[in-house]
This record gives sequence, C-alpha cells and structure tokens, in this order.
Amino acid sequence: MTQPDFLQLLDHLYDGLYLVDRERKITFWNRTAEQITGFSAAEVIGSHCHDNILNHVDAEGNALCESRCPLAKAMEENTSTEGEVYLRHKQGHRVPVAVRIRPLLGEDGQVLGGTELFQDLSEKTGVLMQLEELRQLALVDSLTGLANRDYFEREIENHLQEQQRYGWRFGLLFLDIDNFKRINDRYGHAVGDQVLQMVASNLKHICRPFDVFGRWGGEEFIGLIRNVEEQELIVIGERLRVLVESSRLQIESGPIGVTVSLGATLARAGDSLASLVGRADDLMYRSKKKGKNCLTSDC
Repeated sequence: MTQPDFLQLLDHLYDGLYLVDRERKITFWNRTAEQITGFSAAEVIGSHCHDNILNHVDAEGNALCESRCPLAKAMEENTSTEGEVYLRHKQGHRVPVAVRIRPLLGEDGQVLGGTELFQDLSEKTGVLMQLEELRQLALVDSLTGLANRDYFEREIENHLQEQQRYGWRFGLLFLDIDNFKRINDRYGHAVGDQVLQMVASNLKHICRPFDVFGRWGGEEFIGLIRNVEEQELIVIGERLRVLVESSRLQIESGPIGVTVSLGATLARAGDSLASLVGRADDLMYRSKKKGKNCLTSDC
C-alpha cells in the first residue's frame, strides 16, 4: 500500500486521529478529527500540542497540554496509555473524548513520534434525537437549541408526580452565567448570543442522554437530572462548572471566557414546581453572593 493510500485509509477511520513528530508537531489530522473538533487539517497541521489548540483538560478542569501531556509522557517512556479527557471545540464548548495514545516507532525501535485516537463520548445521537422531537413540537429555544421553559415546566410537573407515586428521585441544577450584562455591554448582543450558544453546547455535549437541560430565560439554564443521589448531583454540577470555565469563545478581538454560578437540589416530598425551582434558584443566588463561579447545594 502506498503512503497516499494509507493516509486515505486513516482519513476514513470512525475515530479522530492525529500524528505528531518527536517535537510534538502535528503532521496528520484525519477527517473525523475535523468533524469532532471543528478544526480543519489546514488549521492544525504544523502546530504543536503545546500550542493548546484543543486545550485538553481532565474532569476536574486541570490543563493537560503543557505540563501533563499524556502524549508527551507516552513518547518519553515508550509506552501506551488511554483515558477520558475533554477537548475544546472550535466553537468554544467542551467535548468529552476517549483517547488512546501510542508512541510511533521506527525500524530500529526508536520513538519517531506519537499517535492519538479519540472517540466522541458526548452521547450526541440520543440527545440530538430528543431535541429534534422537541423542535417539532415547538418546545425548543430557538437561540440555544435546548428545551424551552414551557417544556421544562411540564417535565418537572411530570417528575414530581412520578416521585410521589413511585419514589423515583431526581434533582435540579440551576445555572446563571456570571457577569453576562458586562459581556453584552462590552461586545454587543450578537456576541452575547454566541456566549449563550457556547454554554448551551457544553450542556448538550456533557449531559447524560437521559438528563434534560433547557434555557429557563435570559442567561439562566436549568437541568433535570434523573435517577440521582445527593453526591452524584453535586459531582455532575461541579463537572459542568469547571468545563464551562475552561471553554473559550473565539472572536476577532480575542477569546472570551465565562463562568457560571449553580444551585443544586433534590426534589422532596410535597414539592411543587414553584417550590422546587425557587429553591434551586435561591441556591444559585447564594453562589453569586459567595463570589460566583461556584455551586451551592442543600444536599
């Protein structure tokens, strides 16, 4: 097989793939990598991992591309590794991926570079099918593509009834973008809309397929987290917080980052729509008073 034929084969892999040389300069970027990340091969090839184009982070938000790069470690130690990380899409939001990293060896066994395969873990199919069904019923927010408030109020009412009948537990996450008015005042409402879309994309890609996130109004978002216990609800909320914090919207004047304040609560016996949402909203405002970019729960 000739080299062009081999590269064409790599171009059609189900997983994203890129190759680097010994200096961690990217030499190959397949089409699936383009689809998962939004970056074309022309935008990436010739750059280095430590240029932070994808800005990999772990579930706690720790940056990996500079001092903790698993690809660099695999090449230095001539070993293979795999794990789950979050890359930053060209549009700014985070995408969870499973990575498999291998050193690339020459005929003499010396390390010539490295390879990284990555698979999208965002459960896109289930989430997008769910959103398409809602869109047909006019229950999707037109700007963000998330469920709208009308749909969410129905969902909460239904889940409160199910909890009363069957004891099925669920929780709410209430999110508000910090200092959003400053963004609109400084950059204009068009950029503000892009920030809302970036945060919404994080929620779409990171949520579990059986959870639902929606836009409650303005810069407020809400998540209905099914089949969850206290600590798991906090973990999900914290993961969303750190991944939004590490997202960046690229505009002409430079990158824009935002943070969110969250309230987290479990539905209780006797709760109504108003009491449950009001409690989650109040907890979110406590996060604002603590200094923003944090989560407050009553769990």
